[in-house]
Amino acid sequence: MIRKAVLPVAGFGTRCLPASKAIPKEMITVVDRPVIQYVVEEAVAAGIRDIVLITSASKSAIENHFDTHAELEASLEAKGKHALLESIRHIVPADVNVISVRQGEPLGLGHAVLCARPVIGDDEPFAVLLPDVLVDNAGSKTTGANDLGGMLAAFERTKAAQLMVEEVEWQHVERYGIVAPEGDAPAPGHAASLAGMVEKPARDAAPSNLAVIGRYALPGEIFSLLAETPPGAGDEIQLTDAIERLRTRHSVQAYRMQGVTYDCGQPLGYLEATLALGRRHPSLGEAFNALLSRYHQGD
Repeated sequence: MIRKAVLPVAGFGTRCLPASKAIPKEMITVVDRPVIQYVVEEAVAAGIRDIVLITSASKSAIENHFDTHAELEASLEAKGKHALLESIRHIVPADVNVISVRQGEPLGLGHAVLCARPVIGDDEPFAVLLPDVLVDNAGSKTTGANDLGGMLAAFERTKAAQLMVEEVEWQHVERYGIVAPEGDAPAPGHAASLAGMVEKPARDAAPSNLAVIGRYALPGEIFSLLAETPPGAGDEIQLTDAIERLRTRHSVQAYRMQGVTYDCGQPLGYLEATLALGRRHPSLGEAFNALLSRYHQGD
């Protein structure tokens, strides 16, 4: 079973400016915690035990968030603030490792993933989670579902690389990388082999309305392919180019998620995530819903 995940967090976060000018976009708060914490919690719930952050010189706040803060812990303990103390002591379980690797230059997602090669090696499969994307399984028909866990299980059964996909509205397909299933589209919670992928196709040219949403399960072989992949779109090394080369050698499948996603790489996505998660927050939800009702009545 896959136990390692790569989280590329070295980007500038320009879609979130000016909020991301001085702090990493991954540290912008959704309700009561930074978005990166939700993504790490998702990984841990799926069985991941080694989190590899591909970071940069300006992202030390992310590393600090997952590190021990002895002075703060001592202060909270002395003041008897035990609930707050527990909330920062257990951001990740004791058996989970958070490892940081620097990406010296912003050379693309493919290059960021390649930076994890010395940690993961060429013989072990791993997951890639883009921290811009928050996956929400609350509305899933399967109780306790974790889409990442389902995708990793599909990899374990088939040994085929997996790309998590989500159904999007047809008029929006040009915003995404769209997959072309070999046959019928997979049902939610299932995977199907791919005939290919198309990056941001026109509505009339799209082979489906299943969009790649930033969750991957990949074999270690992808590292050698990335090392040989020349710069592509944006003069950057693209992960999708290496996956397409992988597909010519082995099966690559699309795993159709059961939940929904929020694009927290841009302000409206943060607002949507805040609304969705705030409304059902165990301690803030009731008061937050009352606030929403008050402002709705004010309209």
